[in-house]
Amino acid sequence: MHRLVMTIISLAIFLLPLQVSNAAGDAAVGAPDAKPALQAPSLKNDAAVLSKLDKNAKKQITALRWANHIDAVTGLSKLRLVLDVSSPVTVGSSIIGSPVPQLSVDIKGAGPGDIKNTYEFDGRIAESLTVTAAGADTTRLIMQLPLMLDESDYKVFTLRADPANNKPFRVVIDIGQKIPPIKFNFTAGLKDKVIVLDPGHGGSDPGAVGPGKTMEKTITLAVAQRLKPLLEKSGAKVFLTRNDDRDVFGPNASAVDELSARTTVANNNKADIFVSIHINSFTNPIASGIATYYYQKTPYDALLASSIQSSIAPASGLLNRGINAANFYVIKRTVMPAVLTELGFISNPDEEKLMNTADFQQKMAQSIYLGLDKFFNQAARLGGGQ
Repeated sequence: MHRLVMTIISLAIFLLPLQVSNAAGDAAVGAPDAKPALQAPSLKNDAAVLSKLDKNAKKQITALRWANHIDAVTGLSKLRLVLDVSSPVTVGSSIIGSPVPQLSVDIKGAGPGDIKNTYEFDGRIAESLTVTAAGADTTRLIMQLPLMLDESDYKVFTLRADPANNKPFRVVIDIGQKIPPIKFNFTAGLKDKVIVLDPGHGGSDPGAVGPGKTMEKTITLAVAQRLKPLLEKSGAKVFLTRNDDRDVFGPNASAVDELSARTTVANNNKADIFVSIHINSFTNPIASGIATYYYQKTPYDALLASSIQSSIAPASGLLNRGINAANFYVIKRTVMPAVLTELGFISNPDEEKLMNTADFQQKMAQSIYLGLDKFFNQAARLGGGQ
């Protein structure tokens, strides 16, 4: 009987919480009818409550920090942002080209918490960061960039929590510094400027074809040939990627070879600017208007697009579709500021008829000329360079 009592007392002491093992344990020895073993169910209930509280805890970003460091391989600067998160999340990212280059990152599974809404950087790799809630459990980061990024220029990934080293779940954003573009020191006016004009398509590639059988390659060449003497009269040195109806690379070339041949003309001649002339097309014949596209690889691409669009749109009398960021090969692979203009819709019967007239072609040439002159004047006022 004595042995049974001692066994019960020992079991009761083991089940008690540690903090009561001294005082309460001593009392239990003299009063076995206190039944300390009844505490066991309360331990289970406490665990269930804590588990429920943990599940209901607010999932959020708890901290954000960043630092610049030098990449050991490339020698270029990198910006690293680290966000601490209270629980595991998933991430997604995308590059936005307009109105300015931006990196968008969605953190799904956590709200913004108490971190700041905006952050400012030095502008070398990133200019600013905006943090917003994008739904009940998603945080959206919008990082404004000085130049467009390629997919290989950044990484977004997660790191699991490391309790042993007191590290929470983390989201990491690495952004590499773009290779510095050529330094441009623009002066006002067109004199001594090197300009490459690229009449779209040609040779074996007719481009878009209108309902009246007008070929895009014919109109683009006509406008470029009218624009060239206007620029030369103002002292510019002008190169055309093609002076007649031919492929630039050669017959039956691949699309990449043909486009690369056009950018090579600009890059090898150390052009100040590159203008690719095209005509738009769409399945719906009602589509209309005039637009200019750019890829912000230098500080001046958007300015060039704006300068030309603000001149050609009113001169054309067509719908102004504005300037738009795009990923077109010829404006991305040229090292100087570059644009691609779309001078109306050849698929629209009225606009096809209009673009076949000498008057319209001359108006387009004259307005591009004025837009280029406006660009150099504005770029000079900005001080040129970076």
